Amino acid sequence: MNGMKWRDSVVLITGGTGSLGKQLVEIFLKYHQPRKLIVFSRDELKQFEMQQTFPSSTYSAMRYFIGDVRDRDRLYRAFAGVDIVIHAAALKQVPTAEYNPLEAIRTNILGAANVIDAAIDRGVQAVIALSTDKAANPINLYGATKLCADKLFVSANNYVAHRRTRFGVVRYGNVVGSRGSVIPFFLSKKASGRLPITDERMTRFWITLEQAAQFVLRSLQRLEGGEIFVPKIPSMRIMDLAKAIAPDCKLDFVGIRPGEKLHELMIPEDDARNCLEFDDSFVILPEHLNTNVNDYRLGKGGRPCPDGFCYSSDRNTHWLTPDELQQMIGLSDMGPYYNEKRAAA
Repeated sequence: MNGMKWRDSVVLITGGTGSLGKQLVEIFLKYHQPRKLIVFSRDELKQFEMQQTFPSSTYSAMRYFIGDVRDRDRLYRAFAGVDIVIHAAALKQVPTAEYNPLEAIRTNILGAANVIDAAIDRGVQAVIALSTDKAANPINLYGATKLCADKLFVSANNYVAHRRTRFGVVRYGNVVGSRGSVIPFFLSKKASGRLPITDERMTRFWITLEQAAQFVLRSLQRLEGGEIFVPKIPSMRIMDLAKAIAPDCKLDFVGIRPGEKLHELMIPEDDARNCLEFDDSFVILPEHLNTNVNDYRLGKGGRPCPDGFCYSSDRNTHWLTPDELQQMIGLSDMGPYYNEKRAAA
């Protein structure tokens, strides 16, 4: 999709009232000015609140559509005239998915299938779907549904036939300060003087919301069809995270929760043979689409990953220090909240 001109495009974001959706909207309006920018989501309250920040009266490109990715007919209506779709809608809470498995399947898998069909039939140019580290060798239902969705989006390039639609996936780790993440949880526990730690060996990947949004846009520019784009991002040990957030708190070791991994994985070893390394990212190529690694490399650059390579949070080469994490928090949407808590401590 090289040469894509955002200013001439109609962009739709499913799940557009979420954290990433709002960050993407801000970036689009500030730097790219698409012809239309459509927020598609099922929550009318969140849309109302978002319209207070990005009103159509001020931002003429903005459109707000109520709808659910489970509703195929509504997607067909919403995708009319759309050039680019960023698919961010999902049920994301691990415990919720375990307790309501069919609901997660209907949204994350069947909803993905609806997005694919609507995009192809409506002539959408490019679709990028958001994945998660939990989709790599999943051990919980949420991860399994996202792996299925990843497979659907990659395979969709098989049956586009003569039509122009191309599909790809972006996969990244924890977003600093996102809803339900450990950082706001630790901050909420700081006043008690004690932090619950699942396991002292635990490691995690970290990325800011703006970094994630910018990577999505760069991946759209690079998309040929069927790639899974993985950013190079730093890791941090849970013990260092606790030290950065609440250095004076005592630690309670509570054990790993159901469906939780000790370390995060974004590229399993079995995918490494189809993976290219770039300066800022890795690209997993679709094996079954006959995309030759060397042919892709000729056009895009990159270095084949060595045998036995995997990209996991415990084998990373870039580790966050407490000072770097504090800087990341300051750059995130949590910045004011974090600074307020730190000043009150």
